[in-house]
Amino acid sequence: MLSENDLKQIAQRGISEEKIKTQLHQFETGFPFLKLEAAAAVGNGIIAPTDEQRKQYVNAWEAYKAEGKRVVKFVPASGAASRMFKNMFAFVDADYDVPTTDFEKKYFADIEKFAFYDALDAICKKNEGKSIKELIASKNYKAVAANMLRPEGLNYGQLPKGMLLFHKYAEGARTPMEEHLVEGALYAASKGEAHVHFTVSHEHMDFFKAKVAEKADGFAQKYGINYDITFSEQKPSTDTIAANPDNTPFREADGSLLFRPGGHGALIENLNEIDADVIFIKNIDNVVPDRLKLETTEWKQIIAGVLVTLQQKAFDYLHILDQGATESQLKEIAQFVEQSLCTAPKGNKVDVNYLRNKLNRPMRVCGVVKNVGEPGGGPFLTYNQDGTVSLQILESSQIDTNNQEYMKMFTQGTHFNPVDLVCAVRDYKGQPFDLPKFVDKTTGFISSKSKGGKELKALELPGLWNGAMSNWSTIFVEVPLGTFNPVKTVNDLLREQHQ
Repeated sequence: MLSENDLKQIAQRGISEEKIKTQLHQFETGFPFLKLEAAAAVGNGIIAPTDEQRKQYVNAWEAYKAEGKRVVKFVPASGAASRMFKNMFAFVDADYDVPTTDFEKKYFADIEKFAFYDALDAICKKNEGKSIKELIASKNYKAVAANMLRPEGLNYGQLPKGMLLFHKYAEGARTPMEEHLVEGALYAASKGEAHVHFTVSHEHMDFFKAKVAEKADGFAQKYGINYDITFSEQKPSTDTIAANPDNTPFREADGSLLFRPGGHGALIENLNEIDADVIFIKNIDNVVPDRLKLETTEWKQIIAGVLVTLQQKAFDYLHILDQGATESQLKEIAQFVEQSLCTAPKGNKVDVNYLRNKLNRPMRVCGVVKNVGEPGGGPFLTYNQDGTVSLQILESSQIDTNNQEYMKMFTQGTHFNPVDLVCAVRDYKGQPFDLPKFVDKTTGFISSKSKGGKELKALELPGLWNGAMSNWSTIFVEVPLGTFNPVKTVNDLLREQHQ
């Protein structure tokens, strides 16, 4: 099935022949659905800290940072913004010339509220010889939209989301990249230094670096810190082979194999190379202006405080196990694993090896918000490969839609995953965990795509905060909805939270 040329092509990407054969086999067999125990809720897997507890967690986090621990803010930022502008691309290509849908009407009615308005106005004057107001007055709406989207204009249809102007300020509009630098200063700086890492696509790397070089010093002066800003790209070795509907390798017109990015789960490799004690993870588009950052900052400190408090307990218990635990200590440790880390053993027998394995692994605390109907995954109590039950973030693709009980759990779940994580990635002896070893490889999924008019099957790796962290200790904390402000469409920037 694989020719000499295929094997050369595979080797050039740093992928083993064995891995390709495994992926082709996965197309044939598919991935198993997960077995669910229950949707997590407050009191059953989700912590809702009291006012007093919140203060204690903030203090715990401040004390941890004061020890000089290395904290990194990790921002997946490689995604292009094209999906954000789907409605406006449709308008430019439509067979009508004036705003017709509610989305189009909203965009043009409130166009002056966008942070990119001044930049778009300037480019319209340059390219069209008219301002936005003049173009709209002459009913040339499409010229305005085209100048926003196309390369000769702002090129927003192709730029990464992190490079778009999101928020207005007196001193000038800011991009999400800049807002993340500010956040890094507010809750992730330790000993006067903020480490921020962006994962960026290859074609946008130079643009990102130039923008960071232009903006970082100003924020460093404003917040009295130094920045250490680093970048990485998704590795070609994490790409997956595409298949035909009959599960044979999909081939390009020249006969070569087609590889596709493996999804955000590929970033576990990038995360594994970060030198840190604690890593915050947050999506590039979930940012707010400074006037709303206080709530975000406080809750980041709270969930980080939960993390370091539980991690210290786990470390203490591991040292006790090393020294030889008494019967009463084993019971206490087992209770901590089951109640605080929400990991229940199969059967009643608990042994030292089981406790050691569940304690000595990466730990993450995930902020979850009340479900308001946003698309995406949620927190669940799920059966693992070893028969234990633990907390996981699940996507709809991982759930058997034919199982009415599971679908009821999913649709009636009280909470939603906003991708708001803080992770502890060193063991109790101070050594970094090898994160790919904790991936549940059975949690990938297969989707239908097309290329050049031909159908194909695409394989996505276990998602970064789904299966890629499946064998971590996971804790869920209820955080306010105000900390979750994603921008999925351009008109989301007109929401009050982004003004």
